Amino acid sequence: MAYDVGTYVLCRVKSLFLTGKLGQRIKLPGNIICGDIHGQFYDMKELFKVGGDCPKTNYLFLGDFVDRGFYSVETFLLLLALKVRYPDRITLIRGNHESRQITQVYGFYDECLRKYGSVNVWRYCTDIFDYLSLSALIENKIFSVHGGLSPAISTLDQIRTIDRKQEVPHDGAMCDLLWSDPEDIVDGWGLSPRGAGFLFGGSVVTSFNHTNNIDYICRAHQLVMEGYKWMFNNQIVTVWSAPNYCYRCGNVAAILELDENLNKQFRVFDAAPQESRGAPAKKPAPDYFL
Repeated sequence: MAYDVGTYVLCRVKSLFLTGKLGQRIKLPGNIICGDIHGQFYDMKELFKVGGDCPKTNYLFLGDFVDRGFYSVETFLLLLALKVRYPDRITLIRGNHESRQITQVYGFYDECLRKYGSVNVWRYCTDIFDYLSLSALIENKIFSVHGGLSPAISTLDQIRTIDRKQEVPHDGAMCDLLWSDPEDIVDGWGLSPRGAGFLFGGSVVTSFNHTNNIDYICRAHQLVMEGYKWMFNNQIVTVWSAPNYCYRCGNVAAILELDENLNKQFRVFDAAPQESRGAPAKKPAPDYFL
């Protein structure tokens, strides 16, 4: 995307945030929930082929739009352009990679510098990161978040009081929502090997869902080879939407489709054919625990 077009989109979408037009509550019908994309632009195009074009379909993306893949700029700017064109039909929430610190290490910063000859686009994008919602609530029944829960949060109202207009902190409630993971072998809360957030067990999920009168939690943040994974008696589901993650993991991807009655269907898809993409001669960022 040309520099002037990209900066125009970034300025327009920021004005939407500033005028308060980006809410956290989502109403059906026709909603599809998507997990991590990680700069895999051509695979995101496959996602839209499977789920349907916006605005015919409402989309909720659970964060981690950038880093790892070769096309983080194109991925994020396309989603923002769709947000500008159809503000009520696409919702973007923040992932742990929507962070200045993380993107300077895992690809997005370098990609912006390489493609535009300066880091101005990176700065504009990271400014937008600070305005992304931390969670979304679908029909008051499905709590959607990038990572998971926090020992500092027991109600949805507490999430709404967080000042999200900041860099992702290293600890605290905001950090936990973007970094935490469910874990079968944990009873209650445990330390996370990621170095941020927590591991949390089934009892934590049961208590949170009961307290907030929600059916289940939908989150992303973890690679799932089958595209999606239920845990704790269907009280929480992980959705992963980057097929063949980092162009080498061999996994399929999934999106979660909901109808007007909250009936759900997972749509599984493969990576885009190699001939439809043009991968630069550059290796993805190194492995890590994020």
